Amino acid sequence: MNDTLFRVDLFDVAVVVTPWKLIGYLGVALFAGRWFVQVIASHSARRSKFPRLFWYMSLLGSLLLLSYFSLSNKSDSVGVLSNLFPAAIAAYNLFLETRHNRRQAGVSRAPQGASI
Repeated sequence: MNDTLFRVDLFDVAVVVTPWKLIGYLGVALFAGRWFVQVIASHSARRSKFPRLFWYMSLLGSLLLLSYFSLSNKSDSVGVLSNLFPAAIAAYNLFLETRHNRRQAGVSRAPQGASI
């Protein structure tokens, strides 16, 4: 996973791309791209809104970055800690939304006059 896939020379800087860096780049793209999803959803709803896709992108982006910082030879405690917390928050928000949706589905299926 640390073998060089390709190298790009930009000005006086050589950028060496490995499979781990591709995983890291994808994590960064997902983590940053989630804000575009949030802005588009809020604009459409005309109120602040965090769609489920935002939390999925947060969780997946954090997990990819966690794997990059912990499993590659870039073992960096700052990178691990800075992505561990957002992963936990995204997972918790997905849990809350799933639980809420299940409760709503149960209420809508209840016969008229029945109490839950």
